[in-house]
Amino acid sequence: MKNKTLATWLALFGGGLGLHRFYLHGLGDKLGWLLPLPTLLGLYGIQRARALGLDDHWSWVLIPLAGFTVAACALTAIVYGLATREKWNARHNPAAGEDAPAGGTTWFTIGGVVLALLLGTTVLMSSVAFSFQRYFEYQIEEARKISQ
Repeated sequence: MKNKTLATWLALFGGGLGLHRFYLHGLGDKLGWLLPLPTLLGLYGIQRARALGLDDHWSWVLIPLAGFTVAACALTAIVYGLATREKWNARHNPAAGEDAPAGGTTWFTIGGVVLALLLGTTVLMSSVAFSFQRYFEYQIEEARKISQ
């Protein structure tokens, strides 16, 4: 039986590594194996920014990948947490009845949804702000080079 609360928390904290996908669909899930790629590229971008400074063009291209992945996984956690018991059990626990307790919503599930909303929006807005700031600073630098 696939528990909705556990899937919500796995999507929130292990989503960037695909843990929620492996929990729900098994180790053969291709998307679960692809999810760590943008996360690791984003972490590599952070490492480049720390080592080479924020003027490194690859860092401001790579860093938002991790942010967008975390935000997408937070959205997935929200969708999992807000699914009705009947819909959850029909999709992830088809052998069990519609009223199986694994698809139920508890306060712990709601806490995961609230935390996913807070973290997901914060990370998404931070990623967008970082990307646009670096892009516009780059455009200003290039304009200065042309005007001289």
